[in-house]
Amino acid sequence: MSVASPSNPVVADAHIVAPRTIALAGNPNAGKTTLFNALTGMRQKVGNYPGVTVEKKEGRCRLGESEITILDLPGTYSLSPKSPDEEIARDVLLGLRADTAIPDAVVVVVDASNLERNLYLATQVLELGLPTIIALNMTDVAASNNKRVDAAQLSKELGAPVVEIIAVRGEGLEQLRDALAREIPRPQPPTIELPPQVEKARAHLAARLAEINVADANGIALRLLCGNAKYAGIQAYFGDAVARALTEAQAMSGVAAERLGASEAGARYAMLGAIVQRAVARPDEKSARTFSDRADAILTHKVWGLAIFALITLLVFQAIFSWASYPMDWIDLGVKAVGAFFARVLPDGPLADLLIHGVVAGVGAVLVFLPQIIVLFFFIGLLEDTGYMARAAFLMDRLMARVGLHGRAFIPLLSSFACAIPGIMATRTISNRRDRMTTILIAPLMTCSARLPVYTLMIATFIPNIYLGGILSLPATVMFSLYVMGVLAAMGAALVFKKTLFKGPPPPLMLELPPYKIPSPRNLFTTMWERASMFLKRAGTVILAISIVLWFLLSYPKIPINNAPDISPAAGMHRDPKGAKAGAEPIIEQPADEKEQSDADKIREDRLAAAQLDYSFGGRIGHVIEPLISPLGFNWKIGIGLIGAMSAREVFVATMGTVYSVGEADETSLSLKDALRNDKWPDGRPVWNTLVAVSLLVYFVFAMQCISTLAVVRRETGGWKWPIFMQVYMTALAWIASFAIYQIGSHFGWGLK
Repeated sequence: MSVASPSNPVVADAHIVAPRTIALAGNPNAGKTTLFNALTGMRQKVGNYPGVTVEKKEGRCRLGESEITILDLPGTYSLSPKSPDEEIARDVLLGLRADTAIPDAVVVVVDASNLERNLYLATQVLELGLPTIIALNMTDVAASNNKRVDAAQLSKELGAPVVEIIAVRGEGLEQLRDALAREIPRPQPPTIELPPQVEKARAHLAARLAEINVADANGIALRLLCGNAKYAGIQAYFGDAVARALTEAQAMSGVAAERLGASEAGARYAMLGAIVQRAVARPDEKSARTFSDRADAILTHKVWGLAIFALITLLVFQAIFSWASYPMDWIDLGVKAVGAFFARVLPDGPLADLLIHGVVAGVGAVLVFLPQIIVLFFFIGLLEDTGYMARAAFLMDRLMARVGLHGRAFIPLLSSFACAIPGIMATRTISNRRDRMTTILIAPLMTCSARLPVYTLMIATFIPNIYLGGILSLPATVMFSLYVMGVLAAMGAALVFKKTLFKGPPPPLMLELPPYKIPSPRNLFTTMWERASMFLKRAGTVILAISIVLWFLLSYPKIPINNAPDISPAAGMHRDPKGAKAGAEPIIEQPADEKEQSDADKIREDRLAAAQLDYSFGGRIGHVIEPLISPLGFNWKIGIGLIGAMSAREVFVATMGTVYSVGEADETSLSLKDALRNDKWPDGRPVWNTLVAVSLLVYFVFAMQCISTLAVVRRETGGWKWPIFMQVYMTALAWIASFAIYQIGSHFGWGLK
């Protein structure tokens, strides 16, 4: 590795600084994040820039005897932004964000194998006048493509130090650290020849900037002129005079504001073409076809490419859906063991109940999703690092565009079949805000694994095991149709949202196909650690708080002793414990032996739990909402189940076990199935039948029954507006669909037996 500096040395003066904060800038896929992880290791802090959902990543890096702060700016192709991420990068470098100071220096990570495209951003940064080092990354990939970059010549052309690195292997990092530890000169970038009118407009604005002693006024003037910066931000940082001068300059240019960037692009690429011509040895004709070109002939093929992509997505789906189940089961067992430990060491009472059913259960609701988060982001990191993710977006873009979505939406939606939480977190790969928000809002409609216990219980209990045409079983067909229904609903919702809430032109697929490369194990591990930590810290606190609230609603108030219902083995559950005769003593039959004593205690315990649930705030809410859900075929007991399922959809089954006095139950519990079949309305009609089961299945297809997902949506969108909207629209959709199913079925007498 080598370090090259401009041939014309810069005299040390006040403009040369020993940096304390260094920003990393670069194109997506240039290796910026890999370099950030290599420099900072695990000493990272991830948050959000105030007011937006764009991540703010900082880390500490030791240089000699001191430590500096490394700020990882969002990846961007230019400082004329088209997305919130790119706006952040521009605003930080221009000083337009009050919450983030201008960095003391900048390291621009440049992909040596795609030099001209990467130098577009690099030269824009150099023109700002900040002390800058060019980190020439992936020189090995360039060499494999028979492209030899002369670092010394490139440094001379750019007027800034150039350090060759291979970030994924850690090569050249010591040289980069040495360069950062020394005083970094301000750059002397090449001159860009703009169209005469644009140059005149820039000069006008630069003169106003010079009046307030802005260094490198020409470069900053060009960025303000062509960078789409907000007027208010410019006015706040540079003052009224500069803001007015910008408006005058834009009018003076004779070019529409949205076209100024195109004028700059033409002039900049003309300059860069000449620079690259002098700094890069071109490949000969025989070796012009690279490994990436040969691989793409297969991997992006309209037939073979889709087949391979289907196999890869099947592998990802299988990993999230099945492989993660083992550690999820271990975590579930661990949570139960902790609950059992507290049950042994703590005396019965509110504290034990809170710890076991509120805190431990709430923490368990968070931890159980952790393996899926880790597995998902391992594969996302792997696909991103190898360069395949861009190909996946390319392959799926045509299909997704039919419902107004971007090709990158496919992986998050696929992941949501396992769990919407990692799927929603995976939408960070979508740069366009409208497409990202649409994907977030429809992700929970994909049938996640938490719905399966409910589906299994209803189908096994009420769907007859018959075969259609002697080939397909009716239960399997119903299960498949539920998945299809969720997908169709998601696509339909996407169409509606793209034509209303997030109206805009169809998203063009503008992406760069980076060269294939070997992923960095350290980068993969750091990414998984970062995402897992963020999920536990941010989402976990909200989920835990809401879980405790749900525990309280389902546990209080306690039944007064003098109002205790008849919970003897011979008695059915009292339907209204509040109406029990004051002072009544529970009737207890004397069992004949220890086994009967144990069975009697179990029945008594189960019925007491059911009565307590009925008496609780949650039970009362179930009675209150019964008029709202009875048109769907549901009674108050199902209403309690829907309330309990808010903590997690699969909790519905366990809540039904409590409501129907069968104790702990799962989707295979015979006693619960019998209790459902035998439940009656006050007039003697059976509560449950095939039609009610189908109505409930349809409700669970559409309903937002998961506070964990809502907590993550709040984290990803930066507030409660969109989680509340998601809860309202999905609940309304579920109610309408179930209402239509039940009322039409009742009218024609379908499934009433």
